[in-house]
Amino acid sequence: MSFTLKYKNINEEREIPSENYTIKDLLNDLELSAQTIVSKQNGELVIEDTVIDEDDEIQLVQIIYGG
Repeated sequence: MSFTLKYKNINEEREIPSENYTIKDLLNDLELSAQTIVSKQNGELVIEDTVIDEDDEIQLVQIIYGG
């Protein structure tokens, strides 16, 4: 079972390592903070507790803060 990950210049197929693998698990694996990332699953905004399913497209977008 796999999904597509899109983040910055990454566009790759990744295996789903476990049942009920969530966006939060993915962010932890990539060492990214949920506070600085917006997540989309198949084009829809999702929360970090969302489970990643086979053939999903997960897009991670870095939030840029200014001041």
